[in-house]
Amino acid sequence: MKKVLILALTGAAAMTLAACSQNSRTQTEQAADAIAADAKATTQNASDDVEAATARALNSAENTIDRAGDKLDRAGDRAAAHADRAGDNIDRGLDRAGDKIEQGANNARQATGNALVRAGEDVRR
Repeated sequence: MKKVLILALTGAAAMTLAACSQNSRTQTEQAADAIAADAKATTQNASDDVEAATARALNSAENTIDRAGDKLDRAGDRAAAHADRAGDNIDRGLDRAGDKIEQGANNARQATGNALVRAGEDVRR
């Protein structure tokens, strides 16, 4: 009887251990699945964060380039306006210089004519 009882207890313990092992395997598989799902979610979140940060950086760079282009356009417009004004000033200066040269030539002709008239009068006398 003792042998039967020991045998029965040993069998019961073995069945309990077998059931425990299956339960442990199931729980281990579930834990592994949960860990894999967490790792996948973490990787996806990190990827989304990197993608969002990249998009923000590219947008910021694009906006900076646009602003720099606008500043260059305005600087070019200002330079063109200054060049136009400088050209206008040069034209006016050349016109005044031309007028003075013409006036000087007229005065020289007049003075030369007057000197020739006086010289002719002096020769006649």
